[in-house]
Amino acid sequence: MNAVSALENPPQAVIEMRGIHKHFGGVTALEDVDLEAYAGQVLAIVGDNGAGKSTLIKILTGVHQPSSGSITLDGQAMVLDNHSDAISLGIDAVYQTLALADHLDPAANMFLGSELTRRIFGIPFLDNKRMRQEAERVLDERLGVKLRSMSVAAESLSGGQRQAVAIARAVYHSDLRVLVMDEPTAALGPQETARTLKLIKVLREEGLAIILISHSLDDVFAVADRVQVMRRGRRVGVVNTAESSTKAVLGMIVGAEATADAS
Repeated sequence: MNAVSALENPPQAVIEMRGIHKHFGGVTALEDVDLEAYAGQVLAIVGDNGAGKSTLIKILTGVHQPSSGSITLDGQAMVLDNHSDAISLGIDAVYQTLALADHLDPAANMFLGSELTRRIFGIPFLDNKRMRQEAERVLDERLGVKLRSMSVAAESLSGGQRQAVAIARAVYHSDLRVLVMDEPTAALGPQETARTLKLIKVLREEGLAIILISHSLDDVFAVADRVQVMRRGRRVGVVNTAESSTKAVLGMIVGAEATADAS
């Protein structure tokens, strides 16, 4: 099968990674990997454990720095020294662990580390009312999600609701351009999975570039426009989901078919 590029006459990619190498001591985690993500599209990255998916997105989000290679945002070269640099440029991630504080309510989780305050006689106090109003607004207007209560601890929320809170925290800032989602449907039941996939479609329609890491090819083909296949630290192909199948992509993952990576 010939794994060809995603789009005919594509627009400029929001994010481009070129020739990314990453070494951890004597171990090569990534070798000459490219990636392109476009506004209003979902790019899925798939591959077996150890294929290099997590390392690649950690480089994109500033957690790791590449040993060599380049990253551009809107065609402009950028260097990400840490995760804060990525966030400041509009790149963020929702990881599988979600990183929610179970004892805090949804609004407190959404603003954790960037709490809203108000001053009384010059003394700053947490503005809990405004944070709850903003959390409700973002969940409703951006994601179409209404929680039964904003006063409950996050640990009492369903898996899909916790996912929505984590996504709301990422999209709250209006300058978000690229959202990485790491195994967003892992451990979710069918209904919660369907709701999470719907959220991904909503974000795509808002014009975000979504990068989805998933082991579920059914989920990938339900929402992704393009699929990038990784194997042993290399990109072995990129296909349009509309022109491919789960069987074909699985063959690329396991190396059952010869593939050609297009540039």
